[in-house]
Amino acid sequence: MPEHPIRERLDDLLARKEQARTPGSERSIQRQHDRGKMLARERIEYLLDEGSFHELDMLARHRSPDVADRPYTDGVITGWGTVDGRKVFVFSQDFTLFGGALGEVFAEKIHKVMDMALKVGAPVVGLNDGAGARIQEGPVSLASYGGIFHRNVLASGVTPQISVIMGPCAGGAVYSPALTDFIFMVEDTSYMFITGPDVVKTVTGEDVTSRTWAGPARTPPSPAWPPSPRPTTRPSSTMCASCCRSCRSTTWRRRRSSTRATPTIGPAPS
Repeated sequence: MPEHPIRERLDDLLARKEQARTPGSERSIQRQHDRGKMLARERIEYLLDEGSFHELDMLARHRSPDVADRPYTDGVITGWGTVDGRKVFVFSQDFTLFGGALGEVFAEKIHKVMDMALKVGAPVVGLNDGAGARIQEGPVSLASYGGIFHRNVLASGVTPQISVIMGPCAGGAVYSPALTDFIFMVEDTSYMFITGPDVVKTVTGEDVTSRTWAGPARTPPSPAWPPSPRPTTRPSSTMCASCCRSCRSTTWRRRRSSTRATPTIGPAPS
């Protein structure tokens, strides 16, 4: 059995981590920037306090034998850090890999970060920019959504959940943000729909655009529901920080203390 010096192994590890920092192709990265959108890692760095991010499962890759390309991170970056000094857990979907579509390992990373947030009672911030389930992995990817929804329900009223829609949020990806406590959308680039304009036209014959069909709503203000902050082209650390502060309020502490024990994380019911 050949021997490998420790320096060679460390150099290999550093090379792998460097690949994981920009796993998308140059073309896909340029296309993302041309649309005025940040990369998944750039969004996390912008949102969290400088130097506070601790990444989980950076070198994870999918296990599907039907997909030849196996990039590191598998299309989602997960971990924890701080916003204004307050601990938050975060996941950021990477549109430059598989269009941000969810696969088995992708979902397992989100399951893990949600479990950790529930265990310590910290908020979860999801930066969503994906096209639903990864069709190449078949029903496994669809089943993986069930694990996310299961954790959304377990965390409801116990730990805060914040969703930021940074691009398309389609198909199965829509349900989880709908179960969270706060949703922010970005004007002109974010859309939420189960079925898109093409399906609507096929079924009803109506012509709609992504913006009118599923973009940020503009509702008249009322005393009972004041107008939301105007969406911006970047994830607003100020808004998320405000949510994190409100989530640490007496109401949330009372809700958490009324729970006798942290819910046990188990498999989603079949």
